[in-house]
Amino acid sequence: MTEFLSQNIMLVLLFVASGAMLLWPSVSKLIGSSREIGTLETTRLMNTGNALILDIRATGEFGGGRIPKSKNIPLAEIDKRIDEIAKYKDKPVVVTCGTNARAGAAMRLLKQRGFADVYQLQGGFGAWQQANLPVEK
Repeated sequence: MTEFLSQNIMLVLLFVASGAMLLWPSVSKLIGSSREIGTLETTRLMNTGNALILDIRATGEFGGGRIPKSKNIPLAEIDKRIDEIAKYKDKPVVVTCGTNARAGAAMRLLKQRGFADVYQLQGGFGAWQQANLPVEK
């Protein structure tokens, strides 16, 4: 057994790394570092919680279609434009992008700036469209 491990150390490391990557989403939800919500919970927050939907896609992407009443601040500009959304520090904020690849970075930044109730839309704007929910142009 140890002979196999020593001769195939790269294969073993690849196996361990891929396993860790598969488990990371579940672990991050358990420890609370990821606050993803689905489209149903997002619409509930929009309707009852006066939530801000913060779309962090580039302006061109946002212009092609967006969640109704969402505010667009591209990820690279959030720190400079934080005052525009300061009134939402004590309200729910749902961060979204195209596929949710960039939302985690924006969510961490907002938490550092004092936003208390921040979520990311699971699957991003793509999931919103897939659920056949309303889209503004």
